Amino acid sequence: QAQLVESGGGLVQAGGSLRLSCAASGRTFSNYAIGWFRQAPGKEREFVAGISWSGDSTYYADSVKGRFTISRDNAKNTVYLQMNGLKPEDTAVYYCAAAPDWVAHRGSYFYSKRNLYDGWGQGTQVTVSL
Repeated sequence: QAQLVESGGGLVQAGGSLRLSCAASGRTFSNYAIGWFRQAPGKEREFVAGISWSGDSTYYADSVKGRFTISRDNAKNTVYLQMNGLKPEDTAVYYCAAAPDWVAHRGSYFYSKRNLYDGWGQGTQVTVSL
């Protein structure tokens, strides 16, 4: 199955910024919503942010609202996650995945449902130091 590929992770000090990218490998994003999730050691994978195919709908977890911004460039088949004001608790492996676009228009419950997404990549590590 075609997958998504994450990049842009790294080590950054608290308060710093990173921009993650999510690109399609062997597939397009056409008519798919994209979600970013993260998984810290010993914790479950959690929803971070999502965006509809057209970009007219976005949704954020409360923990990142006001600090992270999700965007997409469909011409480049790429979705971005701009992360500002990073905190040590943002340290995790970040993953992107695709879901049917209706997920982005039925409310937050569906946006964050992990089992509605597929095409998971290998993830990109984000480490935030004090």
